[in-house]
Amino acid sequence: MSGRAPLLAFAFVAALAALPAAPAGAANWLEMNFYLSGPEYEGKLPPCDDRDALLRIASRFNQKENMYWATDLRILNFEKIRETAFRPWAAQTIPRRFCSGIVEISDGRRHVINYSIAEDSGMYGASWGVDWCIVGLDRNWSYNPACKMARP
Repeated sequence: MSGRAPLLAFAFVAALAALPAAPAGAANWLEMNFYLSGPEYEGKLPPCDDRDALLRIASRFNQKENMYWATDLRILNFEKIRETAFRPWAAQTIPRRFCSGIVEISDGRRHVINYSIAEDSGMYGASWGVDWCIVGLDRNWSYNPACKMARP
């Protein structure tokens, strides 16, 4: 009897595979109106020198350096923060504010930082989020070359 079970399972799978598949249809009225209306961006973003944005960058940099690279490097200070672009692309893209400046690191060196603040890119898309890159400390080359991919 145990020899029949695999044979029956194979026959069942083969029968299912032989059935004609129905073509995919368009979304019905309910599906179209259930959170599928598309993005409605407001473009309300904090300025480049917003304290919360800078604290997020410093905290995540400290965490990354400690956790992944086993260093004690920390951001001590932000200087010469300026906006480089606001919504530089098409109107329906995610609103972003691009910024740059200089950070003072705990090893005494200063580095250029490029970062963007984007709408709905925070936790669960509920708030704004920050992406950043420090020139010379992009150890995993996420924004290579020289943090160019973090700029507009």
